[in-house]
Amino acid sequence: MESASELVEFPLLLTPIDSHYRACTIPYRFPSDNPRKPTPTEISWIDLFLNSIPSFRKRAESDSSVPDAAAKAEKFAQRYADILEDLKKDPESHGGPPDCILLCRLRELVLRELGFRDIFKKVKDEENAKAISLFKNVVQLNDAIEDEGKRLENLVRGIFAGNIFDLGSAQLAEVFSKDGMSFLASCQNLVPRPWVIDDLDTFKMKWSRKPWKKVIIFVDNSGADIILGIMPFARELLRRGSQVVLAANDLSSINDVTCSELVEIISKLKDEQGHLVGVSTSNLLISNSGNDLPVIDLTRVSQELAYLASDADLVILEGMGRGIETNLYAQFKCDSLKIGMVKHPEVAQFLGGRLYDCVFKYNEVSS
Repeated sequence: MESASELVEFPLLLTPIDSHYRACTIPYRFPSDNPRKPTPTEISWIDLFLNSIPSFRKRAESDSSVPDAAAKAEKFAQRYADILEDLKKDPESHGGPPDCILLCRLRELVLRELGFRDIFKKVKDEENAKAISLFKNVVQLNDAIEDEGKRLENLVRGIFAGNIFDLGSAQLAEVFSKDGMSFLASCQNLVPRPWVIDDLDTFKMKWSRKPWKKVIIFVDNSGADIILGIMPFARELLRRGSQVVLAANDLSSINDVTCSELVEIISKLKDEQGHLVGVSTSNLLISNSGNDLPVIDLTRVSQELAYLASDADLVILEGMGRGIETNLYAQFKCDSLKIGMVKHPEVAQFLGGRLYDCVFKYNEVSS
């Protein structure tokens, strides 16, 4: 865990941050609620985290880098379940009242205390290898679309399709273990537009005017998400003259891609000239976001990212954790885009949409 002194506020958040920014999107409680009694929303979210324990335990058991993994995985399951049950009895225990950031942090703390650093490593490596082999094909299919608006929509659909590879969602972890995931089929099978939040047409109009000089993208999962979803989109931005900064986690958390993994992935995607299928990467930067969770509090990012972001004119938060469960309503000093798929029934209910619905929330700041 990084020490708090190393983390700073993301410089593009609208100020004053205290009155404008709250990281978690869904309020689990209101000031009028009894602080000693869990709210119905808290209980349903604690249950969601309880239900994910078996799939995490299974991953932990098979972590060959940890001696005595099976016994430690059992200990993790027990310890984390006990913490969650405590929070149901007393919401103020364990640093509560709980929100999605605390529930994720407590899970990571228990795993790390038992020596589990990266229980999804094997599946991440397998998925990355599969996706890397498909990258060129996906990019060429996009490049063949001559109409700029249609090409953009296809790239966006690719981000949603890639974002399905999320092993933090119990339902998807189940689907995934059965049959893997066909990326192109997923692109075709997205829920029909209009999506639950759908600003794609406005974004298309702005896109056609080629406006952004520097784009920060907070990335999400390994595998198809980063390689077949985000990278073709980032490549298109590079091709159109934007500088692109990919911000990835410092430490491993579920199957999210880390900064060091991303450096390795991109070196494998480049050809001998250092290009991404014919597009120069001289304007592509990779930054450590300073984060170690599948959600993000933008008042705590690395100094490196804060420095790189200070002159950006578009911020993109991709994925359910960073762009929907946290930061959906975050306001920025520049244009922003939150893009992700709804993979928890509780989130779908909050937004008034369907499970596996898509969020494409674009906010333009008038210059």
